[in-house]
Formats: sequence, C-alpha cells, structure tokens
Amino acid sequence: MEKIVLHATPRTVTGKQVGVLRREGKLPAVIYGHNFEAMPIVLDLRETTRSLHGSTASTIIMIDINGKEHAVLVREKQRDYLRGTLLHVDFLVVSLTEKIRASVGIEITGLAPAVKDFNGVIVTGTNKVEVEALPQYLPERYTIDISSLAKIGDGFYVRDLPVLEHVTIHADGDEMVVLVTHEAGAEPTEEVEAAAVEPEVLERGKKEEEDEEK
Repeated sequence: MEKIVLHATPRTVTGKQVGVLRREGKLPAVIYGHNFEAMPIVLDLRETTRSLHGSTASTIIMIDINGKEHAVLVREKQRDYLRGTLLHVDFLVVSLTEKIRASVGIEITGLAPAVKDFNGVIVTGTNKVEVEALPQYLPERYTIDISSLAKIGDGFYVRDLPVLEHVTIHADGDEMVVLVTHEAGAEPTEEVEAAAVEPEVLERGKKEEEDEEK
C-alpha cells in the first residue's frame, strides 16, 4: 500500500462543541503514544475517510501536523451508528526503530474443491493473530487461499501462515484458521474422526502434566 499522509492541525475545541466541527466537515481525533504528549487534533473528514478505506490496525499512517510527520497506527474508530460516518479516531504514535505487537487479520480467499466434490463444509477458527515487528514491517493482513483444500479434514492452522522476514507470530501454531468438515448428518470420514480425536489427546496430555506438577 502506498504511503498514507493525513494533514491535521491542533484542536482547541473539545467536549460537546466538537459537534460544530463535524457539521463543518471536520473530524476530531487525538494523537498520543511514543514520547508524544497526547494532543487533540482535527482532520478533514472526507480526506480521512478516503485515505483510511482499506487500511487495517497494522497499517502505518503518517500524520502531518504543522509540517512535521508522525508515524501512527489507528487504535480506535468511532462511527455514527446509523450513517456509518467517522465521528472520532484515536491515533497511536509509534517509533520506527522499536518493535511493537499488533493484531493482524487473516483473510480467506478461493474455493475449496472439497466443498463441491465431497459436500464439505468450511469451518473457520481464528481470524487474527498477534505479531511482533518494527512498525514498518507489520503485515496489513495474512491471506489464506483455500483452493488447495481437496478433501474432508484438510485445513490451515496458524503454523501454515506465511513466514515473513522480521515478523514474529505470537500465537499457538496448532490454532485452527479454517477446516473442511462433513456437512451435518453425514457419516464422518477417517480424516475427520482423526482431527476430532487429536485435540482430545493433546488436552488430556496437558491435564496429566498439570496433575504431575501439583
């Protein structure tokens, strides 16, 4: 994604008075974080909405305040419940030389042959993972193509996510991302039975270890 730069100015209007800014097409926000004293700011609503479209919680954004750029992540967006328009945004200032942890979403694409050939059902698990990296190396998302899931019992787990240089995933590698199972009422195959039994064995082993430690 190309560099995103938002232009902002310090904001003196606070509280209920920010409604005036919104009626003028402005977006109240706050910027805070690494070696940066919290500062209320105001941005152009249309420009900000357009620029943030498609961005994620791990997308680096540059906030230009009086000619000086600050690298930030979006920490919170408040929207109008009915219209869906932005009401307020929290920006977190980050250092490009210090690693941070962030939640990165997992996007599923493609069609699994097992659905058509074996009446399989796609079951999804976790849709995000926590990663650690320098801000500029944070992936915007992980993409999983399920077109390789050819039979019942096939799936993807956290351990199958792409290995990215400079990025460490802090999540259980055995956590399921997506799995093909039989449709309800169908006879389970050996693969599905094995997939169902394995977590029980792992959990039982963990319980035994805990009992031994007591």
